[in-house]
Amino acid sequence: MPFATAHTVSLHGALGHLIDVQTDVSPGQVGTTLVGRPDASLNEARDRCRMAIINSHLDWPSTKRITILLSPADLPKRGTHFDLAVAISVVAAARLVPPAQLAKTAFIGELTLDGGLRSVAGVLPMVLAAAERGITRVFVPEPQAREAAMVPGMTVFGMRSLAQVVAELRGDEVPEAPPVAPMSGSRLLSWRGQERMDEVDLVELVGMTDARFAIEVAAAGGHHLLLSGPKGSGKTSIAERIPGILPDLTSAESLELTAIHSLAGALEPGDEMLVRPPFSAPHHDASKASVIGGGTGQVRPGEISRAHCGVLFLDEFPLFR
Repeated sequence: MPFATAHTVSLHGALGHLIDVQTDVSPGQVGTTLVGRPDASLNEARDRCRMAIINSHLDWPSTKRITILLSPADLPKRGTHFDLAVAISVVAAARLVPPAQLAKTAFIGELTLDGGLRSVAGVLPMVLAAAERGITRVFVPEPQAREAAMVPGMTVFGMRSLAQVVAELRGDEVPEAPPVAPMSGSRLLSWRGQERMDEVDLVELVGMTDARFAIEVAAAGGHHLLLSGPKGSGKTSIAERIPGILPDLTSAESLELTAIHSLAGALEPGDEMLVRPPFSAPHHDASKASVIGGGTGQVRPGEISRAHCGVLFLDEFPLFR
């Protein structure tokens, strides 16, 4: 039976859903149909995957009718990271890859027309969601292999092209391919730069005994603080020293915070899991969406989410929208 199922993950905010990409290749009117509530960028995957397969020197079943179902069909789906799973399900349905090799395996990555892979945002929360649903190995773009490997017990394959993925699934020698360009993310630094945050320490403050005691109590109990006083009284100096007296993140907190940064597209290749509490200080002119998060179609974390498990400093907060 010319049928195969590959797996990938759909993100809604930071919540991931395992998606079955089911492909049937059978006689009928020639064409490719993609169903299961795809958005415009996902509908274009039909053309991207067709050219990627052809330019990878694989056979596209051009004389057959191809039906691709993204299941569950009632869940809206968006993004270009579905490309690799769609292409693999087609070549497996055409028996160019053994369908049994797709069991308990997820595929994440955008394809170029020449069959190369491109990095995508949110790999870590996707792999976390896949692991929770029984997936044991995952194929991702090479620059994001380290990120995916942060999930305990997951076997990760960092690949450069569709041809490499197919060769790995077949058990053939993996061909050479050009390196994958890393994603251009916005590294999350404090408003004065990470170097500045590493230099400050609460022990440097002289006096302000009551204020220091309040800071220590708040840091120990996770309480909010309102700092009120004239300019130059030390409000900012106190606030930016709070992370220095906070303990390292627990394993669960570290994984959760790193997943948020991955969703924001802020993890660079080679980054380790975040272990220190973050510090965020957005300007009071920042937009509502940049502070609380949001966005059209794909939700992006705001500064509040990025400061999870750490310190969010709203200087001159009455001026915020």
